[in-house]
Formats: sequence, C-alpha cells, structure tokens
Amino acid sequence: MADSTANRAETLPEVARIAQDLIRMDTTNYGGGRAAGEREAAEYVGAYLEQLGLEPEYYEPVARRTNVHVRIPGRDRDRPALVVHGHLDVVPAVAEDWSVDPFGGEIRDGMLWGRGAVDMKDMDAMILTSVADILRSGEQPPRDLIVTFFADEENGGVEGSALVVRDRPEWFAGATEAISEVGGFSIDVGERRAYLLQVGEKALLWLRLVARGAAGHGSRVHPDNAVTRLAEAVAALGRTEWPIRLTPTTARFLDALATLTDGDAGDPDALADAVGPAAGFLKATLRTTTNPTGLTAGYKHNVIPDRAEALIDVRVLPGTEDAALADIRRIVGEDIEIETVVRDVGLETAFSGDLVDAMVASLGRHDPDAPVIPYLLGAGTDNKSLSRLGITGYGFAPLRLPRGLDFTGMFHGVDERVPLDSLVFGQRVLTDLLRTC
Repeated sequence: MADSTANRAETLPEVARIAQDLIRMDTTNYGGGRAAGEREAAEYVGAYLEQLGLEPEYYEPVARRTNVHVRIPGRDRDRPALVVHGHLDVVPAVAEDWSVDPFGGEIRDGMLWGRGAVDMKDMDAMILTSVADILRSGEQPPRDLIVTFFADEENGGVEGSALVVRDRPEWFAGATEAISEVGGFSIDVGERRAYLLQVGEKALLWLRLVARGAAGHGSRVHPDNAVTRLAEAVAALGRTEWPIRLTPTTARFLDALATLTDGDAGDPDALADAVGPAAGFLKATLRTTTNPTGLTAGYKHNVIPDRAEALIDVRVLPGTEDAALADIRRIVGEDIEIETVVRDVGLETAFSGDLVDAMVASLGRHDPDAPVIPYLLGAGTDNKSLSRLGITGYGFAPLRLPRGLDFTGMFHGVDERVPLDSLVFGQRVLTDLLRTC
C-alpha cells in the first residue's frame, strides 16, 4: 500500500509537492492536435510564479495549447540570458497497465509515481522551486533567466515551442543558451556512479508508410493485398540493424566509459552494456533507429482493404537525415509510399564553455568524485525549436538515482516514478547552478 502519511502534501518537500500537483493534472498529448489539460497546468505554473512577485505571460496560438513565460532580471543585464524551459504535456497512459493510477501522484516506496514523473514534471517542479529559492532569499540570478513552459512537446512541439519561437521570438531576446530535460541524471558504470550531461540530440523523422492494393472479399485468393505489402515493409524496416556511427560527442562518451570500466573503446555496444539498465537507452545514441509505432488498415473482417498505413519513429544522427531516408526507401521498396509527418533538426555542441563548466561544478559540489560524461540524446527536446533563434541547448535535469533503478526505461513507459530524495537533490543542484552561472 501507499504511505498515506507521505501522501499528505504538508509532509512533502515543496519540489515533490509541486511535481505531485502537476502529475495530478492530466495533460495527455494524443498527437494530431488532440490534448488535454495544458491550459490548466500553465495557469497553475503561472499562479506559482505570480506568488513569487513575477508577471508571467501566456501565449495560446492554438486553443488550450498554452505556453507560459517569465523573464527574471539578473544582476548583470549585459550578459546573455539563460533560458530554463520545460514542457507540461505527457504521453498517454493506459491505466490498466499500471500498478497505480497514472494521474494519482501517489507516494510509494519513497517514490513519486505517475505519468510525467520523469518526463518531465519532475524537472518542471525543480525549475519552479529553484527560482523560488533564489527569489525568496532576496537574491537575483547572475544574469537574466528566461523561464518558459511549453505545450505540445510530445508531438514534436509543432503546436508548442515551434509556434512560440515563430510568433514570440522577443521572449528570448538576448539569450544564447538553454537548459532543459534528459541530462544531468546519474547512471551506474560498474561500481561507480557517473552523471550524463546532454550536449546534443538526434534528428527527428516521423514517417508514415502507405501501401496500396485492390479491395476485395476476404475469402478470395488475392495477391494484391495492401496489408501484406505493408507488413513486409514494416518488418523489414523494424528488423534493420543499423550500423554504429560515432560523432564527436559519442566518441568522447565511449572514451569516458572505457576509462571508467577499463573496457575497449572499439566495442561500443559492450561498453554500453556496462551501464546496466540504461544500456538500451544509450545504445540508441550510437546509431539510427527505426521503430514502428502504429498500424492502421481495414474496416471489416471479411473485406480486404485497398490501403494500409504504418507510423515509424526514426531518429538519426545529426546531419544524416537525407542519407537515412534514402536507406529507408531502399529497405521498404518502391511500391511503398513514404510521407514525412514531422522532420526536425539534430543538435550537437562541444562539451566545453562556461555553462558546461558551471553544470559540472554544481554536480561536483553535491556529489563529489562522480564524473560527468557528455552524451548525445537519442530522442529530442524543445531545444530544437530554440536552436532556430541561435540558442544552444543542453539537457540538465540533475537527479542522483539509486543503483539499479531503470530510470531511462520509464520514459514513455509504465509505472513511471522518481525517488523523492532524487527530486530534492536535483532541486538543490539546479538552484546552485542558477545562483552561480
């Protein structure tokens, strides 16, 4: 059973209470413009910021797809501003697959459970409470902080960050760098703990495969079957073993793993296996991935349809999009139509500079002797949209995680949860960074 005492808001650290409140708001993004609860979540965030004496702005380019923003003046207004951003939407959760209510915000076994606990209402809460710590103490950050929460990230940001960057570029005036999700968390490397700092992310290609054939009765001999044709293409693509191809970031990542494990940098998959539960997540950073995620065909059991469709989630290394599309065309065959639903850039920047040094130093002050390793995210974030304004983005949602927890496996997974101690740790590290960078 859940710890009923721990579930009482007054007993929780503020960062956990805020994360719990956000999880209890169903902000499911179903894709295709269908979402729920983003306006309510944005209003909750805005109200919290108002209690700190700030004046947030809202932008809702599509009905109920609400974005919220505030600029906090820094001590040195001449320095470039730093964007700190999150997203308020989550992917769907099938309640019967979970052991808890995915929108219940339950506390169990010292963890906060629910959809968004790791992606990314944990970081949203850390951002809010870190800003609160600084302002309640009467301080100003060293430079302007631009705090923004976006809608629609889980659908590629097409009705969220992409529209905000297009229509409200003044929100980000003077900013050169940004931090957000999917970096700063710990992994186990053999017997040691290390932290991953995200300095890039793969490019995004969401594709639709379409097969066409002749309609007919389900009982007949029918070689021109669209479902069969599509199934063959989907199986061929889904089973493709894409080769390893290193970038400057992934080469440095592997060198760091080799140093920590005395392993062979020439065997990338074996090195990735040394990180335990995060291995599958990190192997995806070394190669293209093409995962079928949806199938649509037919309308009656005894009718052969004339059209069948599949959705494919393709993630490729920065700059290899066109080559990957050519390979996909070869794999699926010329009789399969390929439609691009969403295409967005890959990102990669150097593991160096004042902000990187500050992030490494902040982690070091709170967890000495744990190395910080650069990595390339296999997925994507709203940093893609900000890059169109010349803003360099990093992933830094610092969490010190218990050994053996399959944290990366909970992104878009079942029974998503985050340890309360990790939330408190992350909020302290993030506050440290925002006070010093």
